[in-house]
Amino acid sequence: VQLQASGGGSVQPGGSLRLSCAASGSISSINAMGWYRQAPGKQRELVARIISGGSTNYADSVKGRFTISRDNAKNTVFLQMNSLKTEDTAVYYCNLNGVVTSYSGNYWGQGTLVTVSS
Repeated sequence: VQLQASGGGSVQPGGSLRLSCAASGSISSINAMGWYRQAPGKQRELVARIISGGSTNYADSVKGRFTISRDNAKNTVFLQMNSLKTEDTAVYYCNLNGVVTSYSGNYWGQGTLVTVSS
């Protein structure tokens, strides 16, 4: 499976960015797709994920500011990030949890850097 992420970049505090991640390959089923992030010196953490059926989970730190959505037909997940803060600076990783070529597991994209700075 390939997870192609895009949309990262640099923005000032209060700004917005939209991340996209398109999954391709021999995907049999998807349980959930989402975004994790890792800031320098910190562990990777869940930002948001959307589960098959449409329910969503968000980290408390991004609730009300970030919105995750998904295009099921294109196996693509989006993360709309508004009111960005300096503490949102991190490498953002796309994640797919599902079955690919008969193997169930977590699959990761290459990461896209988001920098929030004045």
